[in-house]
Amino acid sequence: MRRPVKAFYLIQPYFRENLSRVVTGLFCLILVDILQLFIPRVLKRAVDDLTAFRAGSRDLMGYALIIVALALAIGIFRYGWRLRLIGLSRRVEEGLRNRLFSHIQSLDAAYFDRTPAGDLMAHATNDIQNVRMAAGMGLVALTDAVVLGAAAIGFMAYIHVRLTFFVLLPMPLIAVSTRFFSKRMHRLYQNAQQVFSEMTETVRERFAGIRIVKAYTWEKHDARDMERISRRYVRTNMALARIIQSFFPLMLFFANLSLVCVLFFGGRQTIRFAITPGDFVAFISYLGLLTWPMMALGWVTNLIQRGGASLERIESILKTSPQVVPVAPGNALRAAGHDLSFRGVAFSYPMPKASEKGHPALKNVHLAVPWGTVLGIVGPPGAGKSTLLRLIPRLYDVSSGAVTLGNTDIRRLDLEWLRGRIAFMPQEAFLFADTIERNITLGRPHVSEKKLREALKMAALDKTLRELPDGLKTLVGEKGVTLSGGQKQRVALARALLLDAPLLILDDPISQVDTATGHQIIRSLASFARKKTLIIVSHRLSVFAIADRIIVMDQGRIVDSGTHARLVESNPYYRHTHQLQVLEEAFHAR
Repeated sequence: MRRPVKAFYLIQPYFRENLSRVVTGLFCLILVDILQLFIPRVLKRAVDDLTAFRAGSRDLMGYALIIVALALAIGIFRYGWRLRLIGLSRRVEEGLRNRLFSHIQSLDAAYFDRTPAGDLMAHATNDIQNVRMAAGMGLVALTDAVVLGAAAIGFMAYIHVRLTFFVLLPMPLIAVSTRFFSKRMHRLYQNAQQVFSEMTETVRERFAGIRIVKAYTWEKHDARDMERISRRYVRTNMALARIIQSFFPLMLFFANLSLVCVLFFGGRQTIRFAITPGDFVAFISYLGLLTWPMMALGWVTNLIQRGGASLERIESILKTSPQVVPVAPGNALRAAGHDLSFRGVAFSYPMPKASEKGHPALKNVHLAVPWGTVLGIVGPPGAGKSTLLRLIPRLYDVSSGAVTLGNTDIRRLDLEWLRGRIAFMPQEAFLFADTIERNITLGRPHVSEKKLREALKMAALDKTLRELPDGLKTLVGEKGVTLSGGQKQRVALARALLLDAPLLILDDPISQVDTATGHQIIRSLASFARKKTLIIVSHRLSVFAIADRIIVMDQGRIVDSGTHARLVESNPYYRHTHQLQVLEEAFHAR
């Protein structure tokens, strides 16, 4: 069991924090083990008195009351250790889950690009549950195996040393078989957890896309996929079950070998009067107590292998360092101004394997955006527009070059301070399964009613809310499923406008709204001119009527820039797009 123990350092802090709980729980557990050892001694005296015809009704009642008292004490102390040690395992579970969740939140966007959400869900549920069992019942079973086992052997040796030697003959076989089975258990637990992660991700993805599945009548295909991965999960767990179910009967077989030795050799000793009948009964009782530690040894192995395999999977996440590393608090800076610039910026998205090189998304970008500027960004799909925006709040870090704010490289700025000065509306309008109000305020419960109403009006959402029966309290469902695309987009826009940050970054903010609503939003955005820096990516060129400058991107480069009028004259892509949109608007105006 050498390998999985390495990862158990992750839960040591929780044991140190709850040291008094651990000590109290172990004390109660050891008392339970000790008290159990006295019951065979009572039985010995009772049997000896009965065989010698010395026991009367009062004597037997006395023995019975002693056993009842011992059982009552055992029950009280057993409640104590369960409360303490099982409670400890729950605290380990809570602490490890919080630590894992906090660490996952600290990882950068690149990590989530290559890690399925279902895999993370499996770590946060099944893996942590396995660790809890190892930390709780694993500790209990290990203590029982050591304390109860050693004490039972001591009491048996006190009765008859040579008979105890015969009982212990199967012990080396137990040690060898435990080592043999533990290695295979660990490998199979790793495989089972990996398949469980894949199955969780498959279920999550299919349920998230259930509407597409139904629209394309893909249910049978999905069912076959699910059946295939379920069969893999069953096969992996059946292989694991075969190992476990071979291990436990083997432990029981060795325990019964010891019983055979006691019956044969102990019976002969009793016939020869080398030991009393009470000693013989007590010896069998102690062997019964020793059977549990022998079985517990198998259970401990099972729990530790399962918990160790899960801890190794959790450890692999906790050891993952974010590529976007915040500056240490003592070295973090705050920009002197809000002038933004890109200086020779190049960027490639990280690949799943470090040895692989990603296709460059940005190449040698030079761009200056003075504070108060309204900058428009346009270009064909895949030109690098959204990527350029993601570099500003450091969702990713540049591969080369630098992005500066107030002439300070943003990698030297305090990350929380930087993002607090940016209101970012991504291209995908993601909504949480909550009310519209909570999706807009997003953790800011004390937003004034006036500011909220202003944000709703600027996002052209106020009239829409009046049509909804619950208004701001309307529940939007998972990913905003109860709202239209345009409504979701405007909720996301209101969220960004409510933040009132010096830098407002909008990625395609009017792509899913009608022309009239789009013009209303554009007029609202125009009020920010000279008051904050506004950077807008859009395929709808009408939004650039308020822009001081527009850049045209293609294949990760800035290929042209200028005002709307100049680009209509000189840039073929911009002119062609503009002409098509003018014709489209004229057609819809009829």
